[in-house]
Parts: sequence; C-alpha cells; structure tokens
Amino acid sequence: MPRTTSGFIADLAWRGLLHQTTSDLLTSHLVTPGRLAYCGFDPTSDSLTVGNLLPITVLARWQQAGHRPLVVMGGATGLIGDPSGKSTERQLITSEQVRHNIGRQRPVFARILDFSGRNAASVVDNAEWLLPLGFIDVLRDVGKHFSVNQMVARDSVASRLSQREQGISYTEFSYMILQAYDFLHLYRTAGCTVQLGGADQWGNICSGIDLVRRIASGDAFGITNQLVTKSDGTKIGKSESGAIYLNADRTSPYRFHQYWLNASDEDALKFLRWFTFLSQDRIEELAAEQVDAPGSRPAQRALADQMTAMVHGETEQVRAALCAAALFSGDLRSLDERSASDVAADLPSCALTREALGGSGKAVLDVLLETGLASSKREAREFLESGAVQVNGERADLASSLGSAALLHGTFAFIRRGKRNWAVARVVQ
Repeated sequence: MPRTTSGFIADLAWRGLLHQTTSDLLTSHLVTPGRLAYCGFDPTSDSLTVGNLLPITVLARWQQAGHRPLVVMGGATGLIGDPSGKSTERQLITSEQVRHNIGRQRPVFARILDFSGRNAASVVDNAEWLLPLGFIDVLRDVGKHFSVNQMVARDSVASRLSQREQGISYTEFSYMILQAYDFLHLYRTAGCTVQLGGADQWGNICSGIDLVRRIASGDAFGITNQLVTKSDGTKIGKSESGAIYLNADRTSPYRFHQYWLNASDEDALKFLRWFTFLSQDRIEELAAEQVDAPGSRPAQRALADQMTAMVHGETEQVRAALCAAALFSGDLRSLDERSASDVAADLPSCALTREALGGSGKAVLDVLLETGLASSKREAREFLESGAVQVNGERADLASSLGSAALLHGTFAFIRRGKRNWAVARVVQ
C-alpha cells in the first residue's frame, strides 16, 4: 500500500482494521500532510499488553502516511478509570502509582514510533491540563454541553445501569467528559484534529468531536479499529500462563516470541496484517507458502520474528528464535544460561534440591511423575522403555538417574517426552 497521506484509510481497510469513521470529509482532510492524531493510553498497569499494540501500530501507520502521531498518557484519567468494556467498577489507584506506571510504559512507544524528523511523534500527559481544572469551572464550561440522556444511552454506561447490584459510580460516569475535554484541549493548543481508538471508544470520540464543535467551532474527526480477538473469539494477549506484556521483565522476549509462534494458521495471517509492517505482497506470499507447506509454519515464524524485533529489538528476536529452534531440535545444551532460564520459565516444572541429586542421583522415572510428563509409574516405565524420553538431549531409560553433573548450567534438566511434550526440573538450592 503506498505510504501517502490519503492512503491511510485504504491501508487500514485492506488490513481489516477499519471499523468506523465519523465523517465523509475525513479523506479530503487527510490529503494535507502533517495532520495530528492522538490516541490515549491507560496507565493503570505498569506494563502495556499485546492488546495495546494495535493502537500503537495504527499510530505508526499514521506516521508512515505522512502525518504526526501524538501519544496521550492518562495521568489524570487513569485516576478515574474508563468504564468502556468493563462490567465492574475499577479499583482506584494512587497518583504515585499512576506516575510510576507511565514511566514504565513510555519506553515502548520509542521502539515503534519515530520521535525525530518532520512528522516526529510526541508524548503528553493529560494530567498537565486536567488536574488544574476547577470542579465548578468544568460543570459550567464543559458539563453544560453534555446531555445526560445521551450519556446514559452510551453502551459503556447502559450496560452497567442494567446491572442493578453493580451500577456505575458518578466518578466513572464522568469519564467521557474528561476524555472529550482532552480532544478540545489538544485541538486548541496543538491543532490536533483526529482521534484514533478501538471500536469501544466510539462514544467517547464522538463526545470529543461534539465538544470541539460546540466550544471551538472546529472540525474534528475520529477513526476506530476493530476490537481484536482470535479466531475462536477469545481475547488476544492471553495465554495459559497469563497476560502477554510488552515489558521484558513481565513477559520475556522468548515467551513473547512463543505466543506468536503458537498462533493458529488463520490467526497468524490475520495478525500479520493487523500488527506487522510487512507489505501486502509479502503477506500474500506468506499465505501461499502456508498453503504449500503448512508443516513449516512460515506465517507463524514470520509473525513471531517481526513482532519480537519490533517490541524487543533484533538482538532479542535472534535470541528468542534460537531458543525456539533449540526446543524444536531438542539440542538445549546450545543455550546460554539466560536463554535456558527463559525457556524453563515457560515450561511445566518441578523443583529439586542438591541433596536429592546426591549419591546415585534421582531416578528419571520419578522426575517424570513430578513434572507431570507421566501420570503414573506404569506410564513412566512405558515411556522410558520405548525410548520416548530425553534429558538435556540424551536418551533416558529405566536405569537412568539425574545427578548434578547432568544439569545444564548446574541448574536445569530439560525433559522431553515424544516430540512436543516438555518439562524442566530445576535445582532451587
């Protein structure tokens, strides 16, 4: 797709990301280069997740189309909480925690957006303009432009009002006024004319556009993308081990790589369009390769490599790919200690003590039971007799035991049963 100022909408449409736009005049508005668009991010966690990647990449596509992206950190709105998509009241967090979370989230944007050049990205915190506002001033100057009838009809409010026990507090009910004021402030002070967001933000975006029109007599626009789910309808960014975070200390680059590598064929091709910056031609090539050689999983490998390089850098992408290759081949002895630790953290495990490995060592049969690779001693014997078990790449039998000398980096025993079943025994003292 050509990277032109007016090609942004067409690119989103091809990628299956275009949900709604607020005006037919938007396309002509985007012909002029350098338009400023913003997207807000919620700092109620100390790390963004995979689900937050989509709006960041949409901002990056906006920038590649010749416009300027603006990241708005919710230093003030994070103290309130957006009710959109929530069935219960959010637990309030302190201003200190919000500031801490913003500091932790900000580096992610620098990895994906370009903060230099003519269309440089920028980051602002809405605490700068929302916290100084007076309550009476907001009620007089802003609140009078909002109809309670329309506010209670919004999906984010109506769904909560229908739940008689839970309901919605005035605090969260007021969130849409604050977000609308963000748009007005950015329109006045920075010339921001477009807000980007997920489909669940449609009502909030329209409120901001209406406020810009009423108070500033200006034209503003909104663009929403589809809410991202996997092909089975489940939420993206969740795994058996929990949420997939963008900070490496919350989700290791290896585990992040594995998340994308384990995508279904249908999801892998969809995610390539949604999240990566590969061209339409390249994605169509990968789709053809997937049909010709599904066993080699070309779409998943391309997806995992692209996503890990984008979020964690090429060095971590190479390391994660080597970990995946070692796990596939069974040659885990090639892994350095950090890589071995990353792989171990993502596998079923049991803890061993140095004492348990003393003397003749601990029977591999018992380790199979403790790691869950066998459900009974009888089953464990069958696996060992058939040659289906390897420990750190070496085949094990009924007589095999695990001693300190066999541990990888003095700590890990990676156990493979068959081709795909893995566990790790880790020395904890």
